[in-house]
Amino acid sequence: MSIKATPWHSALSREIRVRRGVVLFGNVRDITRDPQGRRGPVSVLDATVDVLKSAGYRQVVLWDRVNGVQGVSPAQWRDVVSAATPSQPTQEGEAYDAGPRPERAPAGRIATDPVEFLNVVAASVKSETAEPPAFVLDWTEYMFGDPNSLPAAERDWLTLLGKATRDVPLASTTAISRPPVIVLVCSGLAVLPPALYVNNPDWATVSIPLPNREQREEAILGLGSALQISTPISPNTRGLTDLVDALDGLTVKDIHNIAALSNIERGLSSESLVSLYKFGEHTSPWEQLNRDKLRTTTQTLGERVKGQDRAIEAVNKVLIRAYTGLSGLQHSRKQRTPKGVLFFVGPTGVGKTELAKSLAQFLFGDEAACIRFDMSEYNHEHADQRLVGAPPGYVGFEEGGQLTNAIKKRPFAVLLFDEIEKAHGRILDKFLQILEDGRLTDGRGETVQFADTFIVFTSNIGAAEVDRHSPNVRDEFIERVRDHFVEHLHRPELLGRIGEANIIPFDFIDNDDFLVEIARSKLTPLRLRLQEKWGISDIRFDDEVRALRAVVSTMDRTAGGRGVLAALSDSIIDPLANFLFENLTSPLDADGRTLRVAQLADGPEFGFRLVQ
Repeated sequence: MSIKATPWHSALSREIRVRRGVVLFGNVRDITRDPQGRRGPVSVLDATVDVLKSAGYRQVVLWDRVNGVQGVSPAQWRDVVSAATPSQPTQEGEAYDAGPRPERAPAGRIATDPVEFLNVVAASVKSETAEPPAFVLDWTEYMFGDPNSLPAAERDWLTLLGKATRDVPLASTTAISRPPVIVLVCSGLAVLPPALYVNNPDWATVSIPLPNREQREEAILGLGSALQISTPISPNTRGLTDLVDALDGLTVKDIHNIAALSNIERGLSSESLVSLYKFGEHTSPWEQLNRDKLRTTTQTLGERVKGQDRAIEAVNKVLIRAYTGLSGLQHSRKQRTPKGVLFFVGPTGVGKTELAKSLAQFLFGDEAACIRFDMSEYNHEHADQRLVGAPPGYVGFEEGGQLTNAIKKRPFAVLLFDEIEKAHGRILDKFLQILEDGRLTDGRGETVQFADTFIVFTSNIGAAEVDRHSPNVRDEFIERVRDHFVEHLHRPELLGRIGEANIIPFDFIDNDDFLVEIARSKLTPLRLRLQEKWGISDIRFDDEVRALRAVVSTMDRTAGGRGVLAALSDSIIDPLANFLFENLTSPLDADGRTLRVAQLADGPEFGFRLVQ
């Protein structure tokens, strides 16, 4: 395989010929191609040294706070110090004012003290020499504290770095063509004081991104037989393409680690191996989604969501479409994008949120896998910072973003963005990025992957305008959603990413039979709570259907399912609570007994008694 220039190698090579200082940030702890193409993958630090030496810097001094000076011999370091601190006495006013001038370093001294080292750096770049050195400061993410409250010592270091790059003699042709240069290596820009490099022509920033598709493929093929999986990987095959997609967001070191894991856990498929490495599980919930399970989708979801058979059937179609690979769920070159996207629209209280929770239970076996965001709380201009985290220097930076933190904790999830129409327009840009790229970078510079999520938007768009008795309710809701994105928001591209086929209208709930079914489903958690708290074995009505019809007859039908719960609270739950309060002093009084509920006359009034 021929060696191609890595973009950051080229950018670094260019900037060190122009600037006095370069901040090299991002994926700096990974391995990369050898810039010279003479050996296998090398560390980013070694590649940086190679780039500097290729640019003509014969002396490349490495430094960090633990090991001090490295990369040069003690004699070479003494030469650097000697060139920076000539023996002739200085005149009044000529002394460098950012700290004491460094003493000549004896043989073997490694200069771990930042002030000592930075004084040499500052003096070196100010002096004119035919062989200007290059200084590479590693692990600088641990060098400075909070940029808003730097202690005096760190402000002195910052001053030395600033003066070192500012005071390069511009009159020297040597300095212009190959000036002394300082390279800071750190994991992210957020860890450095912005005053050093922002709006400073002496400094440039060079980002090292995560490996792209070509680099991941090169790393995989370079492993050869070291990668032990059930189906060997060959060039130009679907297996290679799928594996490259699955490794999106990982480093080259991660890929090598996966190869090491494959020699411990032998015989795994590439999908299982990646899942084991990323999540500690041999299989992901998505791999457990099979035909037999999908055939039960409508039945399973219908047990919790009543009166929305058409919406459930639409969800089932989306899952089948995704499973068959037609929307990127399995065996797709778009594995980096979310597994599915749904847009639930309809009146309040008809089961949109409940269906999202049921979907999480169905897909991941846990309703808690439905992570809900109330978008009415994100209706101001800077609300996007709550989702992805504040930028460096702002309040909340250390906490990160609510959305990105949630995905880090639970990568397999249904993300429910409730009442999306109430969010500020800037939030929509984040959703566009998630739907298009399947990733989001938070305020701390960490990239979060959404490849294993299922995204659900809910909305009440059109609920006040659509006639509940119209025969075209579903079409009218879809038209209202289309108008909202195209005419109101002027964001047709977001509607395109969601897909009109994924807009699922919910029906108004007017049928008494459906309302009774909703009420009956709400009795299940009541039974469980009475069993847990009081030991009551069951609740029995003289005529449950008749009783529940009386309850729903009093509800506010515009509130949908929420109206059912409110009516149950007024007619049954609150009177039952008073009965228990007045008649029971201990759980032992009701343990193992049955609660009989008798309807008084034909209305929603009930009496209660405990029987053996």
